Amino acid sequence: MAGDAQDIPRLELEAVIGFNGHVFSGLRVHPDREHFIYPLGCTVILKSLKDGKQEFLHGHTNNVSCVTVSKSGRYIASGQVTFMGFKADLIIWDYEKRAIHARLQLHKAKVEGLAFSPNDKYLVSLGGQDDGSIVVWNLESKEAICGSPASAHSAGHCLTIEYTNHSDNIFISAGNGTMRVWELDLPNRKIRPTECQTGQLKRIVKCIEIPDDDLFFYCGTTSGDILKVNLKTRLLNSCGPRKQKFSKGVNTLKVLKSGDILVGSGDGMFTLCSGPNFKTIKKVQLEGGVTSIAVRGEGHQFFAGTEAAQIYRFGYTDFKEELIATSHNSAVNDVAFPFGSSELFATCSQDDIRVWHAETSKELLRISVPNMTCNALDFMIDGHSIISAWNDGKIRVFAPETGRAMLVIHNAHSMGVTAIAGTRDCKRIVSGGGEGQVRVWEILQGCHRLIETMKEHKATVTSIKIKSNDKECVTASSDGACIIWDLVRFVRNQMVLANTLFRSVCYHPEEYQIITSGTDRKIGYWEVYDGSAIRELEGSLSGAINGMHISQSGQHFVTGGDEKLVKVWDYSEGEVTHVGVGHSGSITSVTISSDNGSMVSTSADGAVLRWRYPHPSSP
Repeated sequence: MAGDAQDIPRLELEAVIGFNGHVFSGLRVHPDREHFIYPLGCTVILKSLKDGKQEFLHGHTNNVSCVTVSKSGRYIASGQVTFMGFKADLIIWDYEKRAIHARLQLHKAKVEGLAFSPNDKYLVSLGGQDDGSIVVWNLESKEAICGSPASAHSAGHCLTIEYTNHSDNIFISAGNGTMRVWELDLPNRKIRPTECQTGQLKRIVKCIEIPDDDLFFYCGTTSGDILKVNLKTRLLNSCGPRKQKFSKGVNTLKVLKSGDILVGSGDGMFTLCSGPNFKTIKKVQLEGGVTSIAVRGEGHQFFAGTEAAQIYRFGYTDFKEELIATSHNSAVNDVAFPFGSSELFATCSQDDIRVWHAETSKELLRISVPNMTCNALDFMIDGHSIISAWNDGKIRVFAPETGRAMLVIHNAHSMGVTAIAGTRDCKRIVSGGGEGQVRVWEILQGCHRLIETMKEHKATVTSIKIKSNDKECVTASSDGACIIWDLVRFVRNQMVLANTLFRSVCYHPEEYQIITSGTDRKIGYWEVYDGSAIRELEGSLSGAINGMHISQSGQHFVTGGDEKLVKVWDYSEGEVTHVGVGHSGSITSVTISSDNGSMVSTSADGAVLRWRYPHPSSP
């Protein structure tokens, strides 16, 4: 039905908040010095350093596992992971056209690393541990020249690969107990390895860096030291630092023109150390393990990306860190706009709630609760508090300006709080839990009281919506029931049953109908008065519909789910009017701003996307 036609208008993507900090050396600066390149889910994002404008390279079918840029800047290459037994795609992008130059398939399950030859002739790719091979590709003919197992049977897995700066025929691979210099023999279509002798040293190499002169190369190891190896003799030259090793291993290295080395380590320390003896000159502590270092231009400015999905900027002279981009590093569970305002919105995920400025995508506030996951959140209508549901069974209420904890309701639910909503008069909270109970709380100044517990649901309560007069609410649950409750007498008014795990429910603004969605891919319209089914729409072609929100006029609603598409529907026609393509993980929630200018959708890969809402005139 709706959704399978290709001619449905596309939604306009305004901004993406997200950066996958777990991809080693995933953050790159393009040689034109004007753009960042970094992965997010199965998308590669190009972001302008000047004005922050983003462009997207869509083409991968699963998460991007490595990214690299050619020396001239003409090409970008990215590899992905896929399921066992399948071949993982490797895509070469034409930078000027922002289009696919070639899609190459040989490696099984994962592409671990990629490197372009210095004159853009070849691309060398390294397969993951289930593949274990190195393949050299001809960029012009888009074909594989030759391949070889990456490491000897006696050695461990190969983890990284790098091309030398002057020769198109020599590249280096390294990993767990293996370090090899390869020479490409083009006439015979062979690559021939030479083992590098490291003597008694046994190391797992995470990254390779080759200075411009190609005399030596440096390897960063999981033991927290750096090996310096002579490229001509293939012998170990030195190893350091002797005493103060880099904590949690060296994740990434960059050699500057001066000969000094930038080191990013697993404990979040970003260090500038001198080339000959690896002595620390300057160091800065960042949040999350450093996984990428990108140098802009001649090295006057550099950027660091961390596992906490943050990007920092440094100047060479002052070596002061400046946080330029933040994002969630795990699944985002919910999103909410404050009532009557579209300038801000809040998102929640594992460990924290974040408040964002909609126009600039800047993080304004972070409320951290370590090791806990926030399942749902909402703004009270007066804007004085954010109410949130947590998996440790607590309801937490925070002040939205400062993030101060105003109130904590302990043991609100026995199996975690999974859904939450506030009444219009801002005096009550209705919460749902993993055990299926719905509880009504009275919020007084600095304290709370449990008014009533309603036990009907047999499984997790997934969504709660309260009627505008505060006298009725509807709860959706994974037990296949939606119950409409009387909030005055605390009894069940109506019950809607379907063979599905309900994920979300919405009142039509005129409040005589509700719409539901769930794992059966259907969108159901129901009569509030007697719970009868009005109609059912085929909501998605694959996977559950996890998030749904209806516009203030009730003429349109928006859905998102495991299909990874944001769809805008006409309420009365039951037709899709617009589709948004951009998410690479399952969409977890979606909401329309109060002024009907934009929509925000969140997904399981930690991305938050802002779209232009296509029906501003008819909200």
